[in-house]
Amino acid sequence: MGPIETDADRLLETVDGSLIAVGDVVTYHILEAGRAPDVALVDERTKRSAIEDEIRETVAAETHLEAVNPPAEISADVIRALVEAIARDEPTTILVEGEEDLVALPAIVAAPEGASVVYGQPDEGMVHVQVTDDHRTEMRALLERFEGDTERFWSLLEGE
Repeated sequence: MGPIETDADRLLETVDGSLIAVGDVVTYHILEAGRAPDVALVDERTKRSAIEDEIRETVAAETHLEAVNPPAEISADVIRALVEAIARDEPTTILVEGEEDLVALPAIVAAPEGASVVYGQPDEGMVHVQVTDDHRTEMRALLERFEGDTERFWSLLEGE
């Protein structure tokens, strides 16, 4: 979806606007580089294993919202939390019980134009997506192929 970066400082130089971080390790590196993401989604796991204590203490120190999202799904609960977090003026961390990986997809759709969505690519680095209408269109098409109540999904994501 975007370039892969291994250096958070270099990645942050290209961020212009709001920043949504998906994943514990990504959020940790962004925080360590001196920037609090506007929205961070964490689940206290990386590659399906518990994260190190230092990372957990750093990324979950300021949990503002909680959501349940089973692995390999995108739940209504996590979409509600995402929409609420994006609307807030202060940085917001969402602690996900389950798995947050797929939430990068609706985050790209819900993020404002020009925002950055950063998610982890295991063993490679951080993928940086600067949100454009083309990205939103691509994500909408992909999300339409998911099983489930897509009509309800879109109404939740669009805040209706």
